[in-house]
Amino acid sequence: MKRIALISTGGTIEKTYDAASGGLANREAVLDVMLANLDLRGVRVSRIALMNKDSLDMTPDDHALIAATVHHALRDHDGVVVVHGTDRLTVSGEAVLARLLHEEALTKPVIFTGSMRPYELRDTDAPQNLTEALLAVQILAPGVYVAMQNQVLAFPGVTKDRAQGMFVRA
Repeated sequence: MKRIALISTGGTIEKTYDAASGGLANREAVLDVMLANLDLRGVRVSRIALMNKDSLDMTPDDHALIAATVHHALRDHDGVVVVHGTDRLTVSGEAVLARLLHEEALTKPVIFTGSMRPYELRDTDAPQNLTEALLAVQILAPGVYVAMQNQVLAFPGVTKDRAQGMFVRA
């Protein structure tokens, strides 16, 4: 049985419609609904609800907290998946990589994922990206990666190409 830590930080993937404002906001966690719809035989997922923020609102302290939480979670798990907003995903990915290298703790895979469109929307990439991340964390070598939209890229040197709406090598 693979033990996977799933750290949620918010981002577009978890945005839900707020009828009061008429917009999308990070107010509820939707990952439990997504996980309930997946066949996860042979995997035990431990949910760590760290924060529920749009990544544009993240501070350097938030990125440091994500890195520390990943470092701690790796002690008791076979890998970690971090669900993160795409706008600052690369900042957290680089922070996690730096922390794990500094602590000589890069011994298991860490996978970042998110979505370009919220789970609540009909045309969302959220389920695909979460599924890809949960598979990638089971089969990749130790390292820090982003898994989205049918590709896996290793840190360092990952960037978001806003024109294409995807992550690429810098």
